[in-house]
Amino acid sequence: MLNIAQAIDCGQLPARIELVIASRPDALGVERARARRLTTEVLSRRAFATVEAYSNALTARLDAAGVDLACMAGFLCFWKIPPHWLGRTINIHPSLLPDFGGRGMHGLHVHEAVIKSGVTRSGCTVHFADNQYDHGPIILQRTCPVMPDDTPETLAARVFAEELVAYPEAIKKIWIQRVAETPVQRS
Repeated sequence: MLNIAQAIDCGQLPARIELVIASRPDALGVERARARRLTTEVLSRRAFATVEAYSNALTARLDAAGVDLACMAGFLCFWKIPPHWLGRTINIHPSLLPDFGGRGMHGLHVHEAVIKSGVTRSGCTVHFADNQYDHGPIILQRTCPVMPDDTPETLAARVFAEELVAYPEAIKKIWIQRVAETPVQRS
């Protein structure tokens, strides 16, 4: 979230952050978003009886805020994305999907699995989210080497450096595509 905000601040992204939604009150992003005076809400999954109720509440907040693009980053709760948000919801994942994705594959778990597999390249994937974990059309990927002496933490740091470039780049790519598809109004 901070990375996207900084890209907006420096003119790299023609966007605004209308709303930040976190699934946990103790998420570091909540404190950081509030420090930037961004409209921030905590929507705890545990406060809802079902995934559907949670998903409906999350969708209602996005709709009410007039958001054009939902950008998930470190959001670990399952959101059943309704049809009008498919193609307007993106996620970033710390591996080269489709490898090392799916339920339970987040944070250091991903990097541990990458190292254990013996692959020599890792990276990150920005993709359009659908109603499966870490699935949907890939927008872009950035790679980095997996070193023989890597720990999950050292690999995570290298992948994170790629994520800092990838997410703003993907958002800009989507924006450029949408501008190109928008019909020109003639008076």
